[in-house]
Amino acid sequence: MELATARLTRLVDEIKEEVILWRRHLHQHPELSYHEEKTAQFVYDTLKSFGQIELSRPTRTSVVGRLTGKLPGTVLAIRADMDALPITEENDFSFVSQNRGVMHACGHDGHTAMLLGAAKILVGLREELSGEIRFLFQHAEEQFPGGAEEMMQAGVMEGVDIVIGNHLMSQLPVGKVGVTYGRMMAASDEFYLTINGKGGHGGMPQHAVDCIAIGSQVVANLQHIVARNVDPLDSLVLSVTQFHGGTATNVIPDTVSLSGTVRSFDSQLRESMPARMEQVIKGICAAHGASYDFTYRFGYRAVVNDHAVARVIEESVREVLGDESFEEFRPVTGGEDFSAFLQKTPGAFFVTGAGNPAKGITYAHHHPRFTIDEDALENGVKVAVYAACKLLADRRR
Repeated sequence: MELATARLTRLVDEIKEEVILWRRHLHQHPELSYHEEKTAQFVYDTLKSFGQIELSRPTRTSVVGRLTGKLPGTVLAIRADMDALPITEENDFSFVSQNRGVMHACGHDGHTAMLLGAAKILVGLREELSGEIRFLFQHAEEQFPGGAEEMMQAGVMEGVDIVIGNHLMSQLPVGKVGVTYGRMMAASDEFYLTINGKGGHGGMPQHAVDCIAIGSQVVANLQHIVARNVDPLDSLVLSVTQFHGGTATNVIPDTVSLSGTVRSFDSQLRESMPARMEQVIKGICAAHGASYDFTYRFGYRAVVNDHAVARVIEESVREVLGDESFEEFRPVTGGEDFSAFLQKTPGAFFVTGAGNPAKGITYAHHHPRFTIDEDALENGVKVAVYAACKLLADRRR
């Protein structure tokens, strides 16, 4: 169906206050990954109140709603994540988290509210729709192995032709919507290393195998992989983020432990990293008489947008918000398990600007004072609804 922008604006105006209330309710009652029991029930009950949506619970804390149009056609999935983070909120507005130590510090409360809003509008348009829309309310985006993979295994993407998702972005000003063509977000992997030396007196290091000194060399030399072994045009981040060892100022410890993250876009480069890293680690440890234990864990895959679907998102932004609202969003090395859905079918992930320095809304994601400009919510709903109608119509022709 072709949805007139004036009609869409009217439909969004009718529910935008409700969307804000949903977001605030969810913000007050955050739940951690794999523990979204009350959140999932709230989503289930809200969707049920709309009517016309077939509901299911593919996992214990996720919800899927299926809205079937009057005629057969394309099957489109729209995803929102629902989990919060283990952060103590430091905001002082009236709807701060009531669960101490847990906070919606990444905008997932807004993602859930926006998709509920889009679902409510699309239910009202059901008689004009062809095909099917699946609303995927996903658990556990913040914790590996991730809820998207579990939902995939539960079959939520069977028969789906296209998938789209949206992320509120505090670094992007409200009123802007960012779209990326191709590579958008990096694969996010983890590594864990223990170096086993020989402890001794700090004043007599000749009798020890100093695992702290060895570990320091490992940290420095791992960067040579990035600087000297990888094509400069291939993005790679290798960060050692933890280094633990020692208990006293005059004691060289027996062991140290290190861990960190590796971010990449190219699948072949990604798959080569465990061997490349271990080659460096093994050489340094052998040269200094230490042993080691090394574990590399592959995490979320890279998010790579389909160009045709991304183009529809761009066109939707320009149509419903104006040309000035569109921004070509540069790839970032954050990770997102939306990539699991993209293994099944083409799709696109986009970002909705939610920052506003004039209102003091400048804090980064995962900060205890993170929040969003709630004006962003209606923008996200507009783009999702318009793009959904456009994708169903475009694929049916």
